[in-house]
Amino acid sequence: MNRRDILLPSHNFVIVGQQPWDTPIGSNCKDMARELSKNYKVLYINTPLDRSTQWRNEPKNKVHIENRLAVIQGKSEAIQEIQNNLYAYTPPIIIESINFLPDFWLYDLINKRNNKKIARHILKAIQIMGFNDFILFNDSDMFKSFYMKELLKPLVSVYYSRDNLITTKYFYKHGRRLEAALIEKSDVCVANSIFLKNYCLKFNKNSHYIGQGCDLELFDPTFDRNRPEDLIPIENKPIIGYVGALISARLDIVLLEFVAQKLPDYALVLIGPEDQDFRKSKLHAMENVYFLGSKSPDQLPEYINFFDVAINPQIVNDLTIGNYPRKIDEYLAMGKPTVATYTEAMEAFKSHVHLAHSHTEWVQLIQTAYKEKDSVELSQERISFAQSHSWENSVNEMLKAIADFSRNA
Repeated sequence: MNRRDILLPSHNFVIVGQQPWDTPIGSNCKDMARELSKNYKVLYINTPLDRSTQWRNEPKNKVHIENRLAVIQGKSEAIQEIQNNLYAYTPPIIIESINFLPDFWLYDLINKRNNKKIARHILKAIQIMGFNDFILFNDSDMFKSFYMKELLKPLVSVYYSRDNLITTKYFYKHGRRLEAALIEKSDVCVANSIFLKNYCLKFNKNSHYIGQGCDLELFDPTFDRNRPEDLIPIENKPIIGYVGALISARLDIVLLEFVAQKLPDYALVLIGPEDQDFRKSKLHAMENVYFLGSKSPDQLPEYINFFDVAINPQIVNDLTIGNYPRKIDEYLAMGKPTVATYTEAMEAFKSHVHLAHSHTEWVQLIQTAYKEKDSVELSQERISFAQSHSWENSVNEMLKAIADFSRNA
């Protein structure tokens, strides 16, 4: 379906979520906002400054604090144009930090007060933008935007589930109750994995799987790329490669140690920042394991290009079981044979990715994948599959869900 054929109740979107626009880290929400702005007007709401963040004044939050205070003090414009049709708005306020409170009436009272405070300023920004009506898109902001449907009164409210957040420490206390209630009262729920769609269906029958996009221009397999200098010393070994944060809560260290031990003639190349568990792991003492550190996003295709087998060695737990594996799309977009841990979310990839259920099977499938590395036919199938996972397609699936709801409401 062409986007022009999708009949929406409004051509304006207001986006609230976990991640502000001015953080340097990319996100699904930012990518979706950019895609929406090709056809619609988008107002992206930055998270306001909270009192605890201001008081702690940690170095990692320096830019966030400075940007918020500049708006509050009138030194910076609250509404900033990002690109055509896309604007970011920073509410000039400080809200209370309340996550430490018990899950009780006092938390709800202050949280509602925070929501009202934010909503008053969003409504002013909406008026400045000239939005007579709009669709509200909520990127998993189950706390600061819990009451936004009632306070902002959008034509349609959409909740986006893209991670199993309530299993994490910060969201666990209040999120188990509030996310379910927010999903239930939202008009439409969309999710980037089958697991999360099924989770949303428990509370809202109007829940949809919309997949996820990939930066296909960045991960273009047709570009000529030079071998990175830190890969030159290992050019005589087959490379098993991983890109992404090396975090023990998400990746199986024991599995990686097993793979490196059982495949001594392969080089296990790990690219990304390490947490303490990885820094202390036995992997650092293994001769065929190479930690290459963090790389900028635009460098990643240079490294993936020289992988013989790409991997996603997830540890299976409540945090990872529902994750959409964005890096899998990046691997496949470059035609790479790929091995990953089996999860329900990986079902969508089973025709193009080797899915392992055990450590032994991991080793066997890496060897199988290596034999496929020179198959032009298989490589093209992987590329074609990944190219169907564009942000355009993902956003179009969401728009169709909104249009269906609007038509049947």
